[in-house]
Amino acid sequence: MIRILIADDQAVVRAGLSVILGAEDDIDVVGEAIDGADAVRLTRELHPDLVCMDIRMPGTDGIAATRTLMADPELDVDVLILTTFDVDADVFAALEAGAAGFLLKGADEATLLAAIRSVAAGEGTLDQRLTRRILREFSERRRERSTTAPADSPLTDREFDVLELLAQGLSNAEIANQLFVEPTTVKYHLAGLLQKIGARDRLQAVLWGIRAGLVDPR
Repeated sequence: MIRILIADDQAVVRAGLSVILGAEDDIDVVGEAIDGADAVRLTRELHPDLVCMDIRMPGTDGIAATRTLMADPELDVDVLILTTFDVDADVFAALEAGAAGFLLKGADEATLLAAIRSVAAGEGTLDQRLTRRILREFSERRRERSTTAPADSPLTDREFDVLELLAQGLSNAEIANQLFVEPTTVKYHLAGLLQKIGARDRLQAVLWGIRAGLVDPR
């Protein structure tokens, strides 16, 4: 079961999400939070696997709450940002705060459920309507810092190969086929990659690679 906490200041949104998610056999809605501070409190109390977090809430917003949750060593939780606002700065801030995914509330039910299961599986997700724009933003910020990739990359050659193929959107099985290795070997290198760079999932690993100049955002 994927245990989920819903954090949104609008009661109608919380109720609607609870109905949609609660109807799924593999999802259990364990609580509802009315703002960011409440989300942090309930996460520490209920220990959900995933928080569906709105951004613009009174008091502590969703980005600040995400940053607090990701910094707590006693928590093992992922955050999926669900927001009405299509603002690049919000997307960038949420991902840098540690969110594992970002989805606009206008997404259909199937897309929402797929995003939740992707994040819960450690793969991350980014709304397709935002992907090209956010990758361009990461690319521009990278170019402002440096025009060349750092020479002291912490990755091994094989971890770098895995990172490049992750950026192409390949699954572990597809990466294994490309590298002529077993999927278990890919998992091993992926785990080492995530640990070295402090990323929680595949999406954050790719974004780290773009920021570091190791992955071509095109």
